[in-house]
Amino acid sequence: MNTERPVASEMCDEAVAAAQAAAAASGVEVREITEIAELTAVGVLFETIWRSAPGTRPVTTELLRALSSAGNYVAGAFADGEMLGACVGFFGNPGKASLHSHIAGVAKAGAGRGIGYALKLHQRGWALAQDVSAIKWTFDPLVRRNAYFNLGKLGALPVLYLRDFYGPMEDGINGSGDTDRLMVSWDLKSEAVRTAAFGEPIRTDAKALLGQGAAVALSVGEDGGPVTGSADAPVVLAAVPPDIEGLRGTDPGQAAAWRAALRDALGGLMTSGGRVTGFDRAGWYVISKEEQ
Repeated sequence: MNTERPVASEMCDEAVAAAQAAAAASGVEVREITEIAELTAVGVLFETIWRSAPGTRPVTTELLRALSSAGNYVAGAFADGEMLGACVGFFGNPGKASLHSHIAGVAKAGAGRGIGYALKLHQRGWALAQDVSAIKWTFDPLVRRNAYFNLGKLGALPVLYLRDFYGPMEDGINGSGDTDRLMVSWDLKSEAVRTAAFGEPIRTDAKALLGQGAAVALSVGEDGGPVTGSADAPVVLAAVPPDIEGLRGTDPGQAAAWRAALRDALGGLMTSGGRVTGFDRAGWYVISKEEQ
């Protein structure tokens, strides 16, 4: 007897229930967007969040319309008729086997409510209903809160370190430096992700790992700058600063030094076959060099 479809259907129902619970906890309704007025509002929202230069809106109404009409993912989070967040993704190669989540953001008015989490869980439920088993996206590995959100809250795992992925970006978040990114893959059916979807984050204890002999390839110095160290151990830790976005405004030189240092430490370890296994909320990537 073929039980694959009933199991897949059960997992999809479970994912939708988790997404609905997260939306309710955040006080929002998350739903797909197809109408021109709301698609335009998505572009305006992202322009506000990224503080884009005039004429450089992250996504246009026309592009969102095309993506939506072609069956891709465009969704928003609403409270009392106001759009507080949105998320956009499109199908990757091959066919519909994977989804690339291109951009997601939450307005300041919705900060601290778990709206981003609700959006991603809605995207997961939608993707599973499309028979998609993995979602990939990129994020700036220097942004501590995003690293914890992606690896800890959601259970995604990095698969590639991408040097200057987008080239120059004219906005108020990325500054004028290189746009290195981590590509993560979110295994929608894994047990860790299923657990995370019901509010149990993936916990990583860097202090305990240090006690077990982990090496520190990169740490935060007394002046807030990067300090390089040894990577000569099976498990290696690499730190990020508490607030790279603020640092880009107050000390661009030190921010650039952090980009170069993390590229060498984290990017170098991943290029050599190291596997990122987690992120401690205190600001540490954990990289395993052991063969799997």
